[in-house]
Amino acid sequence: MMRGVIAGSLLLLILAGCTSSGGRHYDSGDEKGSPADVNAHLGIEYMRKGMYDSSLESLNKAVRQDPNMQLAQVSLAILYERLGEDDLAEEHYKKAYSINRKDPVTLNAYGQYLCRRGELEKADEMFRTAVKDPLYQMPELVYTNAGICARKRPDLELAEKYFRSALQRNPKYQPALQEMARTSFAREQYLATRAYLQRLAGSASLTPEFLWIGVRTEAALGDKNAMASYALLLKNRFPEAEETQALIEWERKSGER
Repeated sequence: MMRGVIAGSLLLLILAGCTSSGGRHYDSGDEKGSPADVNAHLGIEYMRKGMYDSSLESLNKAVRQDPNMQLAQVSLAILYERLGEDDLAEEHYKKAYSINRKDPVTLNAYGQYLCRRGELEKADEMFRTAVKDPLYQMPELVYTNAGICARKRPDLELAEKYFRSALQRNPKYQPALQEMARTSFAREQYLATRAYLQRLAGSASLTPEFLWIGVRTEAALGDKNAMASYALLLKNRFPEAEETQALIEWERKSGER
């Protein structure tokens, strides 16, 4: 689930033309783009809509027309990864990276790929380089990805540092707030978990995962009213969720004591 959200955000960044440095990228406001520009843009649009065959055709056409178009190379890498073609994905990630090693969109995408493959230190290097670009419009996205990767080490302290950096850039950034709630709860920092859950609830309805975290957080803090409120929301809104079943079992065991 997390992977899909972040990958989707990356595609939106590419479509918005948020890349700030190096390589040849498509500018959606440029009506006189080259044929490679047009095909790259079409390929991204098709990928965003789940039309992978059409996307593959357009992106391959773009890289044939201009092998040094970084946008087309990194988009093709993302698409091949989605299709489960890891060898081809890696080939195009490396090609995109070789065109310009400072391009933040490429670094962010390649970093996620390396993180998923378990190359955690190399992924971290990609993320840290990406956020150095002062013109990059969404550093909070990269910091959040870096934090997710750091947690896989596992290094919860470093993960928290990255998530805090994301929130310094954008205090309302939902993915970073979610990750801080998860990390604080894992570290048994219940007051902090409560605060992040409250911030999340202030901008969107809490999912079953975070309602269930809320129940256990308030139980640990001894606030029975808040615990009951989270429990009621979880049961009423998501009666079939796994978290609801876990809550019912937890309540049953608590009643047996």
